[in-house]
Parts: sequence; C-alpha cells; structure tokens
Amino acid sequence: MKRSRSLMFTLGMVPVMSLALMACGGNDADGDNGGNAENNGGGAEENADTDTEENAEGNAEEGSDGEAAADSEAPEKPETLTMWVNDEEAQLDAYEDIITGFEEEHGIDVEITPYSMLDQTEGMSLDGPSGQGADLFFQPHDRLGDITLQGLAAELELTEDQQSRLDEYNEEAVTSFSYDGAQYGIPAVVETYALFYNTDLVEEAPETLDDLMAQAEELTDGDQYGFLMNATDFYFAYPFLTANGGYVFGQDDDGVYDPSDIGLNEPGAVEGGEMIGSWFEDGLMPGGVDLDVAGGLFSEGDAAMIVNGPWAIPEYEEALGDSLGVATLPTVDGEPVSSFSGNKGWLVNYYSENQYWATELALHITNQESSQTYFETAGELPAHTAVEVDDEFLAPIFDQTEYAEPMPNIPEMSQVWDPIAEALEFISQGEDPQEVLDEAVQQIEDQIAISQQ
Repeated sequence: MKRSRSLMFTLGMVPVMSLALMACGGNDADGDNGGNAENNGGGAEENADTDTEENAEGNAEEGSDGEAAADSEAPEKPETLTMWVNDEEAQLDAYEDIITGFEEEHGIDVEITPYSMLDQTEGMSLDGPSGQGADLFFQPHDRLGDITLQGLAAELELTEDQQSRLDEYNEEAVTSFSYDGAQYGIPAVVETYALFYNTDLVEEAPETLDDLMAQAEELTDGDQYGFLMNATDFYFAYPFLTANGGYVFGQDDDGVYDPSDIGLNEPGAVEGGEMIGSWFEDGLMPGGVDLDVAGGLFSEGDAAMIVNGPWAIPEYEEALGDSLGVATLPTVDGEPVSSFSGNKGWLVNYYSENQYWATELALHITNQESSQTYFETAGELPAHTAVEVDDEFLAPIFDQTEYAEPMPNIPEMSQVWDPIAEALEFISQGEDPQEVLDEAVQQIEDQIAISQQ
C-alpha cells in the first residue's frame, strides 16, 4: 500500500486548463461520450478483451479464495491501482487498513491520495483525459448526473459474479448510483435522519404519525414543545410531504427519473403541506424555527422530540446523557415514512485502463468485512446491509436507511430546492398549501425549461 501525500496537479492551473479541455474535449452531454469511449476507453477494452482469454485461467489458478480470481472474465492484473480518498484522517486510516486485504489477495498495489471529495470532480476533469486521474474517486450520489454528463465516470459493465456481490447492498443506495438505467458507482456510505427524543419527557418513541402529533399536542405548553424540526427545509420535510403520495419526480420501472413529471403539488403533497401548516397554526412550532433553534431547545430539555441526523449525536448525547433516545421515523397507515438519503460511493474513472480491476477494488473496499472496518473506524453508516451496527444511537438511523429514498441524482433536482423551501416558508405563515405548491411547481418547471435551452 502506498499513500501519496502530494496531488498530481496544480489547482492554480484550473481556469486555463479547463478552457483548453473544453476546446478539445468532446466529453459533453450531446452524444460525444460514445466517441470518447471508443477513442479513449477503447484501448483499455481492447487490451482487456485480448488479455482475458490468456489470463483468465491463470488468474483462476492464482487463488481459489479470491473474489475475482474465480471470475473467468478477469483481464490481466495491473501492477498498481490508484484511488482518491476524502482527506479526513479517520477515512484515510480506514481505507489504509482495508486495502491491505485486496493487495494480499490479488497482488496489486493500491496507492491512496488524500483528496477533498468536493474537489475531486474538478481534478478528474483536468487529470482524467491526460491519464493522470485515479482509477477510483469518491462522490456523493446526487452529483452523479453532472458527473456522467461531463463524461468523468465509466459505466460499470458488471460480470455476473460482481453483480451477485452488489445485490447484497442497500437496494436504494445501489440505484442512487445509476443514471438513465446504467450503473455508474458502488455505494459505500448511507446517511439519513431519524427521530431523537428525550426519555425524561417521552417514555417511548411514537410508532405512528398520529401518535407523534398526539404527544406533541400533549407536551406543548408555553415555552415547552413536544416536537420540533426544520419544517421549512425540504430535506427534512420530505417524509411529511410524501407520506400520503407526494413525490419529486416520477420514475419508470427501471428507476429512471422523468423531470417533466413533478408530484409536489399532487393531493398527497398538499395534504402533507396542510399538516405542516397546522403545526404552526396550532402553536406546536414557533414561527421562524430553524434547525439551530430547534436543536438548542432540544438540548436544553425544552423540546421532547426532534428530527435530525447522525451528525447531531455528539451534541445531544453531551446535553442529555442517558436521557437521549433515537428511533426510526413514525409510520403512516402501517408503512414506514421515507426520509431523504444522501449516499456516497466509488466511481471508476472513465479514462482508466483498469476499469475491471478498479470495479473489483470498489467492491472489495465496500464488502461486508471492509464496511464493518470502515464503520468502526470512520463512524459512517455502510451501504452494505449485512454490517452489524452495534450502537444504540446509530442503529435506529441505520434501520431508517432501509426506508430512505435517495435524493434524485439528475441535474434538474437543483431547480427544486429553493422553490419548495419558499413554499414551505409561506405555508408556515398561513398561506394556502395548494396555491403555494402550485406556484412552486410552476417555477420548477420554468427553471428546468430554461436550463435545457
């Protein structure tokens, strides 16, 4: 294992190099990706096809215990694979430990470069075409649409063996790394939110939404609140807008989004908007409450329940100690409500000459054993469902990820956030939910139309 401490490019060259790449690219969304696949990735595919027949038998003989060694479709092994790992020490430590198993099993060195996740796409757009980009890079799923349109990630051509291993992962997390029906990534981390509660005020977490609202009404008195959340933030409001049938974008049987089908002003979403409006109208939530205010009241013991994510655990545990409880979100009509999830995972560099083995590496570092190590070292919830999350606070959030729906990963999603946030703000002030949601959806449709011109 090697960890490179220096990046392979100078960010100061970004503007000049970006213009140069645009001038000679062909890596856009207008159909040129296929040409690039033929011109740039074709060499790798040709080599893989040539080497497969010669090396498949040898690879199988090298070790019957290997995940890929028994795969007859495995091409010749490279000497080294490279990966860009988000530059947080805990994550680097976890992956340094995890990759040793891959190196020992396959005889391939893995070189890690610490690299901020949010800067990796820019780096790949510069270094990928010149062959300097890492074989694997790490990204949140909701950036996938833009990444594929830039031609930075390779479509994964999974073998039957690879697909069977991927089937063990959280299904929604896997789907979140698909785009237009094609798989582009291997999920590693899942994240969502849940219901936090103060056991001094609430003996048991409410199981249903009706129970939640009944307890909220019973416990709200003056400056004491039964239930708080950032109700004007669409990320957190999503479960309540969709519990009765609302949705963001329609999807076909393959999970492909239809940005022309927006369901945020459908009857189910309006019903959810009316419920959110009632929280403010009935005095269950103070006007203008945001997550900082709500979190402060919960930490001080002035709110019994709050919706928040795993990042809040240290603060709440310090404030409440043994009185802190966490539970999945309540059910509606016997069905768990779906929170929004944000997933992170590994993408294969479109320009890599080692796409098969990069995919093998991605599957190895996210398998059950590796994910267990990663969770215990870095503390992030895994996308592999077989991992044991033995933590009283994180376990319920991990359970909630099974019901979570990924934020849509298409570029049109960027047009949704602000109009719906504004609509929720108006609803909290007493405006008619149907009217403001109709206006919001119209604004989203107009902005999508403009963006596609």
